[in-house]
Amino acid sequence: MLKVFVDSGSSIKQEEKEKYQVEIIPLIINIADKEFQDGLDLPVEEFYKYLIDDKDFPKTSLPNLVELEERVTKCTKAGDDVIILTISGEISSTFSSIRKIFEENEKVRVIDSRMAVGGMRLLVDEINKNRDKKLDEIVEKVNALIPRIQIMAIPESLTYLMRGGRLSKADWLLGSMLNIKPIIGFKNGKVSVIAKKIGLKLGMSYIVNALDELGVDENYEIVPSYTYKKENLEKLLASTNSKYMPLMGSFDNLDPAIACHWGPGAFGYVFVSKKV
Repeated sequence: MLKVFVDSGSSIKQEEKEKYQVEIIPLIINIADKEFQDGLDLPVEEFYKYLIDDKDFPKTSLPNLVELEERVTKCTKAGDDVIILTISGEISSTFSSIRKIFEENEKVRVIDSRMAVGGMRLLVDEINKNRDKKLDEIVEKVNALIPRIQIMAIPESLTYLMRGGRLSKADWLLGSMLNIKPIIGFKNGKVSVIAKKIGLKLGMSYIVNALDELGVDENYEIVPSYTYKKENLEKLLASTNSKYMPLMGSFDNLDPAIACHWGPGAFGYVFVSKKV
């Protein structure tokens, strides 16, 4: 049997484990002098209260690796194969740390997703579609899909990008004055600015047009994503061609690992493009 573990950077919630057929590895979230296990003793709604009200910027750190090793070893000793899918190794040392633990275990494969949140959900779907295949065949399928996954989001405020070190103070000041909205995504595994538009309306148009320009692979759902509040995402949906509506999955209120950088009110789509 195949067992799949994903870290909480996937934004897969504890109550969604059965739906996605996964075990979740909670990242550690540090806020001021408090430490939380993401999704367990820090529900996403509570996290946003800290993010908005607290002056201390949240930081993520490695999950409990001792506990993870025990959980995975229990599976392999029972005869199971294991895939562990992690948040991008460019923004977290989770991948490299876990890979080191299991590098000599022939029944375990550790995959760097090169992304986070909804993109990891789509990779889990790919794993589930191929559960009847051999372990290395599944890994090959996942790695082939990674470059085609597009994550595009617009932050409502630039403040959190600046606080998290993703935007310089000069760019923050200029962008705030001119109402510049960056379109944020992942490039080579890193959180990057894909484009810049003036105002939310033009930013939304960029994302909507990208669905046509890159092409949407209809074998996969589109993941409508937001942080804290849905209003902006609902406006994006209203401006999107109705032909894409059957592909829209459930709204995903993003995990703290990414939401702390994008801030409340961010919104966008995650989808599989026909083009790389």
